[in-house]
Amino acid sequence: MNFGIFCFYENYDGDYAKVLAAQSTLVQHAEELGFQEAWVAEHHFTDFGVSPSILLLLAHLSGVTKRIRLGTAALLLPFYDPIKLAEDIATLDHLSGGRLNLGVAQGGPFPLQNKHFKVPPESARTKMLEALELIVRLLGTDKVSHSGPHFQIEGVTTHPKPLQCPIPVFLASQNPAAVHHAADRGYGLLGGQGATTDKLKATLAHYRVINPSLPKPLTLLRTFFVAKTRKAALAVALPSIRRFRERMRSMLSDNGEPGESGVTVNMDRLLENALIGDVAECRDKIQRLRDELDLNSLVLKPAANDPAANRYSLSLFGDEVMPYV
Repeated sequence: MNFGIFCFYENYDGDYAKVLAAQSTLVQHAEELGFQEAWVAEHHFTDFGVSPSILLLLAHLSGVTKRIRLGTAALLLPFYDPIKLAEDIATLDHLSGGRLNLGVAQGGPFPLQNKHFKVPPESARTKMLEALELIVRLLGTDKVSHSGPHFQIEGVTTHPKPLQCPIPVFLASQNPAAVHHAADRGYGLLGGQGATTDKLKATLAHYRVINPSLPKPLTLLRTFFVAKTRKAALAVALPSIRRFRERMRSMLSDNGEPGESGVTVNMDRLLENALIGDVAECRDKIQRLRDELDLNSLVLKPAANDPAANRYSLSLFGDEVMPYV
C-alpha cells in the first residue's frame, strides 16, 4: 500500500502566498519521509481552498520534487475544453518526468461551480465521462474525431503525447454508472474523506463484478493527525476539522449561506473516518482500512491549521506509523 499527502491549500489567514509556499514545503517534506504520492484538490469561487489552477500547482510541485507521484484529486472535467486539457496534461506529464496520476470528477456538490461554468448539475456526470474518453483518445492517438452530446471534434491531433503510456486514470465517484465505467476501462477509484467503509465495500464489490482483474483499485482520502497522545492529537485537529466543516458548508450553496451534504460535511462521519490519535491508534486504524478495503493508496490530509504542527505530525507518521503498517 502506498501513502500520499492531500493538498487542499487551506487559506486560514488570508495570505495566499504563504498558503502556497507552506503546502509546497509540506509536499517536499512528505517526499523526504518516503511518501509515494501527492494529490491536489480543485475548487473554484472560494477563498478557503486556494487551488483553482490545479495543473499549475502540480507543475510547480513537479519542479520542487524528484520522485513523488503527483495526482489531480480531482480535475473537474465538465468545466474544461478537452482538447486544451489533453495538451496541458501531456505537457505536465513530461515536466514531471512521467509522474502524473489523473484523477477526475464531475465537480459537485458545489452549485457555484456549475452556475458560473454554466454546466447544469444533471448533465455534469455524462459530460465528465464523455470528456474523459475524449482526452484519453487524444493522449494516445492521432486524428481523433468524435461526435457526442457535449463535444464534437474532427481529425484532431494534439502534441505532445504524454511520457507515460497510458497515464493512470482514477475516477472520483461512487455513482454506480460511473463505477461501472471505471471498472470496464480498468481505471482506479478515488474515495473521499466522507465515504464510509461500508459504502466503499459496496462500491468495490460492484467494481470487482465487472473487473476482477485489477486487484487494488481504490485510492482513499482520509483526514489525519497523529501525536504522542490521543488528547494532544484531538486538541490540535478538532478546531481545524470544525472550521473545515463550516467552510465546506458555505460552499454547498450558491449564496454563501451554509448548505448541507453528507458527502463532505457530516461532522460525526468526518470524525469517524479520520485517522486522529496516538501512534498505536493510527496504526490500528490503517491496518483495518488496508485489510477491509485492500487499498492501493491511502492519502492523508493534514488536519492542523498550523504548518509547523502539520510538519510535526507528518514526521511522526513517517517515523512511527508508516514503516509498521
